[in-house]
Amino acid sequence: MDKESETTKKEIQQILSLKIRKCLAGIPINYKKLQEIRLRAGMPLMMVYEGKEYFMSLKGELTRNIQNAYIVTAAEIKETMEYVSNYSRYAYEKEISQGFITVQGGHRVGVAGRIVWDGKKIKNINYISFLNIRLAHQIKGCADKVMPFIRDKSGFKHTLIISPPRCGKTTLLRDIIRMAADGDDKHAGMTVGVVDERSEIGACYMGRPQNDLGCRADVLDGCPKADGMMMLVRSMSPDVIAVDEIGSKEDIEAMEYVMNCGIKLIATVHGKDMDEIRNKPILGQMVRERMFQRYILLQAGSTGVIQSIFDERGSVLYTYSVTLNYQGQHTACYAM
Repeated sequence: MDKESETTKKEIQQILSLKIRKCLAGIPINYKKLQEIRLRAGMPLMMVYEGKEYFMSLKGELTRNIQNAYIVTAAEIKETMEYVSNYSRYAYEKEISQGFITVQGGHRVGVAGRIVWDGKKIKNINYISFLNIRLAHQIKGCADKVMPFIRDKSGFKHTLIISPPRCGKTTLLRDIIRMAADGDDKHAGMTVGVVDERSEIGACYMGRPQNDLGCRADVLDGCPKADGMMMLVRSMSPDVIAVDEIGSKEDIEAMEYVMNCGIKLIATVHGKDMDEIRNKPILGQMVRERMFQRYILLQAGSTGVIQSIFDERGSVLYTYSVTLNYQGQHTACYAM
């Protein structure tokens, strides 16, 4: 196990209940490929590894057989939450009310249970019985193929990344931010303002990004996207603003404001193809008005596979397909 995987293993194990920790310790997995650990009281412990779902057995093995699965108890959920919150639920009340806590290493622990509602907003979550530990992974260099299409001598392009869930859109966005902020031999670094509403891009822990976003990135952690974009324009003089998973009317209005201020925008949205994006009630108008200059479509059913890149007119600039060679093996084919 390499150093990065070993570090991630320690960060994850220290927040799990002792019994689960012991069982998990015996599984010979690469933690760089572990995506999620799901704990549900009275239900099997489940893991997403290399894009596939597994149960953990009582013997500490990955299995697809639910009959051999380790059953999580309510006491183990409670013990895990004590480690996650450093034995102080009150100190993390705000984070819990948002549905997650970010722990050391930038890993995000999603929580669900009985909602405490004060009439206007969620105040807290009690009787937490469901946890989703999403591991923070940074893949430096994964944006190498897309950068020539979204950055050239004329500058950075307004870019929208389109992707189904779990296909790597946040990972790709994170690396684009890093490369834009750091620059390279041919391109000067740019000031990038990041609105990280769910603490997934920078994975901030105690206010500091655990992921490398480059030397010119400024992060608003836990801030609503629309408010954050407006704040960055007014206070941080960004060249580029980056946001993840846009969708509300307020998000779209803030994005239009950013663009009209001469600031470049890069955003992500859930979607399976360009037609679905064009048919979205609010976002579709921006597409029809050609406000975005580039669209990056990630391939469904895969992780981090760029299916196509389009310009503002919808013309294909790049496409990816897979064929079989004479030995029956998959071969990637690229066209530009």
